[in-house]
Amino acid sequence: MSDSNISSSSSSSSSDSASIATVDQNVRRNGRMIDDGDTFSPKVRRWRDVFWLAIFMLHLIALGFVLVLLGLNRFKKSDRLNIDRYTNRVWEHNNGLTENYWPNYAVAGGVGAALGWIWLLLLGSHANLMMKVSVHILTTYLAVISVLCFWCKQFFWGVAFATGAALQFLYVISVVDRLPFTMLVLQKAVKMVWSLPEVMRVAYAFMAVMLLWMGIWSFGAAGVVASSRGDLGRWWLLVVSCLFWTGAVLCNTVHVIVSGLVFLVLIHGGRNASPMPPNPLMKSLRYAVTTSFGSICYGSLFTAAIRTLRWKIRGFRSKIGNNECLFCCVDFLFQLVETLVRFFNKYAYVQIAVYGKGFNRAARDAWELFQSTGVEALVAYDCSGAVLLMGTVLGGLITGTCAGVWTWMTWCDRVIMVGSTAMLMGMVLVGLAMVVVESAVTSIYICYAEDPLLIQKWDPQFFNQMSEKLHQRLQHRSALAREILTQNQHDTRMQDIFHL
Repeated sequence: MSDSNISSSSSSSSSDSASIATVDQNVRRNGRMIDDGDTFSPKVRRWRDVFWLAIFMLHLIALGFVLVLLGLNRFKKSDRLNIDRYTNRVWEHNNGLTENYWPNYAVAGGVGAALGWIWLLLLGSHANLMMKVSVHILTTYLAVISVLCFWCKQFFWGVAFATGAALQFLYVISVVDRLPFTMLVLQKAVKMVWSLPEVMRVAYAFMAVMLLWMGIWSFGAAGVVASSRGDLGRWWLLVVSCLFWTGAVLCNTVHVIVSGLVFLVLIHGGRNASPMPPNPLMKSLRYAVTTSFGSICYGSLFTAAIRTLRWKIRGFRSKIGNNECLFCCVDFLFQLVETLVRFFNKYAYVQIAVYGKGFNRAARDAWELFQSTGVEALVAYDCSGAVLLMGTVLGGLITGTCAGVWTWMTWCDRVIMVGSTAMLMGMVLVGLAMVVVESAVTSIYICYAEDPLLIQKWDPQFFNQMSEKLHQRLQHRSALAREILTQNQHDTRMQDIFHL
C-alpha cells in the first residue's frame, strides 16, 4: 500500500487504542453545542437551504400537473385532451383507459398502508420477530419473484431480482456477526418509541398525507400505463421520479420530528420530567415543516442512495480476505463513499431537529462528533438502518406482488409496469413506519456521542453494553491497523532485500 495508507493506519492505531474511559472524557469535554433550554428556542431558528425547498416545490407542482394531465387524457375516453400527438416521440401509444388501472394502484395503496399500520401496532410486542423475519425472508422472496419474472419471459426484471437476491444473501452473510448488537439497539429504540404515543400519531398522520398524494400520483401513473405500449425506462423514470423524492421528503420529515422529540426526552431524563419544554411535539413539527424543510428536501435527494452503497461496500470489504489488488479497488470506492457520507448522512436529521442547522453543516458536525469521540466505530458496526431497509423492501415487494397478481388476472401485459410502481408505493408507506424506529436509533447515537451519561441515566444496562461494544470495536481497529502496518513494513524490508 502507499505511504499515506501506512501513516493513516499508524495514526488510526494510536487513536483507536485509547480506552473507553478516555473516549467518555472527550465526549464530556465536548459537551452539548447548545444549552438544553436553547435547543427549541425560536431565536436560533433561521430558514435553511431555501434553494432546495424552492426546487422541491417546483418539482412537485410541475410533475404533479403533468401526471394529472396524463391521467385526465385517458379518463373514460382515449386522448380526451388531444395531447397524444405531443407524446408520440416519448412512447408508443396504446388505447387503454385510466380507470382500467387506477383500482390496481388503490389496492397497492391499501396493502402498503395496512402493512405500515400493522408494523406500528405490533411495534411494542413483536418488533424483534418482525425484523428477524425481514432479514431472513427477503432473500427467498427476491429469488421467488425472479423465478416468476423468468416464467413470464421478463428477463430483465428476472435478472434484476436475481441479482438483488444474491447481493442480499452476500450482505447478510457478511454482517451476521453484527446482528445481535443490531437487534439490541433496535429493541432499545422500540422501547423509546413505544413510550411516546404521540410519535405513533405522527406516523399515522403522515401516512394519511402520503395516501392523499398517492391518490393523485396513481391517477397520473394509471394514465401513463394506459397510454404507453412499451418504453419501460422512459415511463418508469417519469412516474417514479415524482414519487421517490416526495416519499423520501415525507419520511425524513417524520425522522426530524421524532428525532427532536426523542432527543429532548433523553437529555431531560424522561417524557414527564419537569424541565421538558411545553408542547415539544408541536414545536418539532413546526420547525420540520417550515425553517428546516429545505434541509430535509436537500438531504432526501442523496442520503438514502449513499447510505445503501456504503452498506454494500462495507460488507463486501470485510470479506475480501488477502486479495490485495481487489482490496485496493474496493478500498478506493469505500474511501470515496466515506467522503460523501461526511456530507450526506442520516444523523444530520437529529442536528437539524435540535439545533436548526443546514443539512451539510449538520451532517459534517454529526460525523465529526462521532469521529472525535470514537463513537464512529460503533456506528459503523451497527446495521440497524440496513435491517429496517430490508423490512421496507419486503413490504414493498408484498405490495407489488398483490397489485401485480390482480393486474395479471385482467391485463397480463401490464404486470411489470403496475407491479414495479406498486412496489415503490409499498416501500414508501412501510418506510414511514420504519423511520420512526430509525429516528430513535440516530438520536440514541447522537446523545451517546455528546454525553454518554444521558444514555446511562435512561438505561444503565444498555449504556454498559454500548460501552463494552465500543471498547471492543476500538481494540479491533487498533489491532487491525497494527497488523496492516506490520505487513507493510515486512513488505518494504523484503523489497529492500530483493534489490540488494
